[in-house]
Amino acid sequence: MVGEKFTLMQYSVSAILGLIEAQQFVIPEIQRPFVWKRAQVRDLIDSLYNGYPTGYIITWKNPDVQTKSGTMAGGKHVLIDGQQRITAIMAAIAGLEVLDEDFNKDRIKIAFNPLAEDPTKRFAVQDASHLKDKKWIPDIAEIFKTDFRQRAFENEYASNNENVDLDELSETLTKLKGIANRQIGVIELDHMLDIDEVTEIFIRINSKGTALSQSDFVMSKMAADIAHGGNTLRKVVDYFCHLSVKPDFYPQMQKDVEFGKTDYASMIKWLAKDNEDIYNPDYNDMLRVAFMYSFDRGKLSDLVSLLSGRDFETREFREDIIEDSYEKLSNGVKAFIKEYNFAQFILAIKGAGFKSGKLLNSKMTLDFAYMLYLKLCQDPTIPNDQVKHHVQKWFVLSTLTSRYIGSPESVMSRDIRNINEKGFLNFFNEIEASALSDTFWNITLPQNLETSSTNSPAFNTFLAAQINMNCNSLFMHGTMISDLLNISGDVHHIFPKAYLKNNGVDAKGRYNQVANFAYLDTQVNKAISDDAPNVYFGKALEQCLTKNAVIGNITDSDAFKKNLEENAIPEMVVNMTVDDYDKFLNERRRLMAKLIEKYYKNL
Repeated sequence: MVGEKFTLMQYSVSAILGLIEAQQFVIPEIQRPFVWKRAQVRDLIDSLYNGYPTGYIITWKNPDVQTKSGTMAGGKHVLIDGQQRITAIMAAIAGLEVLDEDFNKDRIKIAFNPLAEDPTKRFAVQDASHLKDKKWIPDIAEIFKTDFRQRAFENEYASNNENVDLDELSETLTKLKGIANRQIGVIELDHMLDIDEVTEIFIRINSKGTALSQSDFVMSKMAADIAHGGNTLRKVVDYFCHLSVKPDFYPQMQKDVEFGKTDYASMIKWLAKDNEDIYNPDYNDMLRVAFMYSFDRGKLSDLVSLLSGRDFETREFREDIIEDSYEKLSNGVKAFIKEYNFAQFILAIKGAGFKSGKLLNSKMTLDFAYMLYLKLCQDPTIPNDQVKHHVQKWFVLSTLTSRYIGSPESVMSRDIRNINEKGFLNFFNEIEASALSDTFWNITLPQNLETSSTNSPAFNTFLAAQINMNCNSLFMHGTMISDLLNISGDVHHIFPKAYLKNNGVDAKGRYNQVANFAYLDTQVNKAISDDAPNVYFGKALEQCLTKNAVIGNITDSDAFKKNLEENAIPEMVVNMTVDDYDKFLNERRRLMAKLIEKYYKNL
């Protein structure tokens, strides 16, 4: 019917398996790990056996596209909800192997007991006992094979089990085989629907209420495309993301002989020895960076349309657009996975002081920075030795201003457009002047530091600034902030928590202000205990006269003063008590902001 957003169909289990075999239904997750537990597979088969409803599956038809010869090629159906159910049926009934979380191929075998008196005990996940006990059919997939001879099977089963009623056995086996005829509801979404509508329909039908991301749609489109190598590109993204988190997965990837023959395989083998955890991209990050870099666009939904062959002006679907889009996406992915590019980008981020994953609270900001790095490497107006410097400045600017938090795609799109139109340096100078004005450094940034969140962009940037400037930790010369962040340091309350609570400052949001935090060596933290600031800072100051170290190892007045400066702590702290707490917080926020400003301007 014209105008209908979907068609409601009923397909038998065998028909669905046939459509998958004929590649009319494409399961995008087939190259990715099967996440269901085996017991869930057993429960699904039991539901089908008993004729219970198993929920709808949702497919989205790829559009019919116009080929170069002018003819129309029919689009395939991409399965966007129900992958796990269909994969479970394929595993248990069709006997196909599935991939476990380490991408190992494995069979899930469901055993069946035709003589079970308790109907809840008819099916089981196969184990050794089912192979020994003759009452059990160890693997129901054998029953569904085309060459299965039921009469011969029944006779053999009866000879192994005394007193079997052959009529009952025949009836039970026929009911088991009847699973192939069970109807499953299929909602076929129209190819003309835009992604926002598809997502909305998915959320309303999906019982968990979870949304599919735009990258899920891209991965689905890629899995459905063999003609342009989309399915291989899909594997690259999967394997890269898996290896970046788990390098020891490399031998498993090598078992994929077909993938091993591609250029991509040699391009990502460096990940087998990579233990960097600053930036472990997932497929959303990879696709976003590759897309922004190759297409100069920020909205991933546009990539879904382009991979479908959509002409944004005529609203037609054309083969040449699909071809061009896959070529561009492939180039973007290759730029992303190139070892030199990835390693140099990580060096830039670490060089800016972000040496720990703890300090990186926005993947979107990282994604844009990597895209910018790739883009500037190709920009003839930017000297190669200046690329990292510009990327660092942009990354810190966008982190401090939360530039890509909120509606990141529209901001990213606008930024890419402006960089292309104005040139990066002109655009950067324009943004820096407006976003990082004197008002920002003197008022906005201190206000942003008025928080109890240790994951706030402002506090993370303060720590990165200390690392970049090689700051010593409080009361220590030679033990750096960078050492403590990665190993065994404690976040210490400068006005100790117990001291504040005992003196009436007992609201968590008050004593846990980030302006009250400093990284400390564990032994120094123990020496401070719960003393008031004027007591323990007084001792630290006194030891500069006595040369007898009690707290930390600084016994020189100038070194003590410098140590306060590099930790943005006001000198007046040596006289402060609980009555001065608010005054201390305000002054420390101002000093933290000044330290961040100095760091940024020296990058």
